[in-house]
Amino acid sequence: MDMFDKLESVVRRFDDLTEKMANPDLYNNKGEFKKISEERSSLEDLVQKYLEYKKNKEQLEGAKELLKNEKDEEMREMARMEVDETSDLLETLTQELNILLLPKDPLDEKNVFVEIRAGAGGDEASLFVADMYRLYQIYFRSIGFKVEILSISQGDVGIKEIIFSVAGEKAYSKLKYESGVHRVQRVPKTESQGRVHTSTVTVAVMPEVDEVDFHLDLNEVRIDVYRSGGSGGQSVNTTDSAVRVTHLPTGTVVAIQDEKSQIKNKEKALKILKTKLYDQMLAEKKAIEDAKRKDQVGTGDRSERIRTYNFPQGRLTDHRIGLTIYNLDKIMEGNLGEVTDALIAYYQSELLKGQEF
Repeated sequence: MDMFDKLESVVRRFDDLTEKMANPDLYNNKGEFKKISEERSSLEDLVQKYLEYKKNKEQLEGAKELLKNEKDEEMREMARMEVDETSDLLETLTQELNILLLPKDPLDEKNVFVEIRAGAGGDEASLFVADMYRLYQIYFRSIGFKVEILSISQGDVGIKEIIFSVAGEKAYSKLKYESGVHRVQRVPKTESQGRVHTSTVTVAVMPEVDEVDFHLDLNEVRIDVYRSGGSGGQSVNTTDSAVRVTHLPTGTVVAIQDEKSQIKNKEKALKILKTKLYDQMLAEKKAIEDAKRKDQVGTGDRSERIRTYNFPQGRLTDHRIGLTIYNLDKIMEGNLGEVTDALIAYYQSELLKGQEF
């Protein structure tokens, strides 16, 4: 099947899904409705781009016909210009269609949870967690994404760990390449000798999960409540509002004490636990798939050092794609788009190399 045969089959599938969406009985089946609506949504951009291509293809054929039969030189020149311009546009549209035809990651449409944890480097790592959260927060809001803190563990300085949700159009597709170890090289404020210190933080981007994707058996969860405590152990609450949930089969633990309400802390803890377990399940599945494909294109290994932020040189380097940018100060102010766009483009080009139509 060549590319255009495949595109015609996509249009037929899109029309079929549109017809199913018009059936009122579908709305009584939550799981089926979600499945069909998400598939239709995933095809919409491709269908619209293909319709644009077909419209311009017809326009090109008309201009060529005019150039072939027209005697008036001025009209011929206008037709010649239209042929050149439309040919260039069709070439661009063909490339865009190739990218849109790449196999879709079913998680790309999902909102995400982001976890940033201090790694090596003591207080400097905790300070960088705070800096990374600020960077992400500004970037996400600049592209219209909503950010909400779910859990935060303050250090003596900075932040030891923070978990927050990010909601926005195709959030996971834009953020999934942030997972991994981020290394910072800079002179700490406490360093009197001016020596550059190296520390690390770990970023985990996890797709948000719902009951359709993953069911958490509460019989496998132990829930403990205890009194909230602040930094240094002082009491910040006189009631047992803090909640710790433990998934017994895996030993995964989530503790939340941010809210004054025990019920709200429990809801948050269970939501994060489900997301972590779903993420573990996806990671195990990916490991099996990767073992079968030596030429696998991808990333997301949490132990992989993916990026270095070198403050003395004002340099950001993404080690996976060999990208180096010398405007670190602007990036730390939320201008991360140049980096995320480069990562998406690189992995798309790698996938295109092995794509056949």
